[in-house]
Amino acid sequence: MNLAIGRQWRGAQNLPASGFIAVTNHISELDPLAVGHAVYSAGYTPHFLAKDSLFRVPGLGAVARGLQQIPVARGDRTAANRSLEVAREVLAAGGVIIIYPEGTLSRDPEQWPMRCKTGAARLALSTGAPLVPITHWGVQDFLPPYAKLPKPLPRKKYRLTVGEAINLEDLRQKPLRRTVLTEATQRVEQALTQGVAQLRGEQPPQDIWDRALNQRVPRNQLKARQSKENGA
Repeated sequence: MNLAIGRQWRGAQNLPASGFIAVTNHISELDPLAVGHAVYSAGYTPHFLAKDSLFRVPGLGAVARGLQQIPVARGDRTAANRSLEVAREVLAAGGVIIIYPEGTLSRDPEQWPMRCKTGAARLALSTGAPLVPITHWGVQDFLPPYAKLPKPLPRKKYRLTVGEAINLEDLRQKPLRRTVLTEATQRVEQALTQGVAQLRGEQPPQDIWDRALNQRVPRNQLKARQSKENGA
């Protein structure tokens, strides 16, 4: 990483002492190395929740297992629950879990963070672990999304910022109902979007990209749902 791309990291003082969950935006296949490098250099061992198909890739699978990364079987609830149990064990031992809550590379036409899945919020609320946003921008210039080869010249540089922990205190004592998970997940989306906006020096779109609908939708799901119900 040091040879391939320049870097500027900020906000490492916002990382908790131990046992936390980091959520980050996803714009390049290089992201795990870019984010993992920053977390490791700050004195932590990163553990990623990654799709289980990566663990079947020759060579890569052995490395991932050796580094105690956590496979997630999509569509298999039993296997997914086992993965979450392993994640809880890592957190209980003071480890760090890194999650890409969008679930895949951003499909937003302008690479803004998309609508997120609820897994990171669920894990944070069920364990009490701090939830820390880490945003970055620039790695996609070195390795564009789905590209087979990097673009090393001219030498690229990426910037990464660790934000303050997302405030979930008012939600931690509530039952893990759909509305609570939705509210917590919207806070994750907001933190990631704000972090990326600061790095880009741009205003984000008013709405957020929903991969399932292939379009932008209102950011506040609860408010939009309530307005729709009242209108009906």
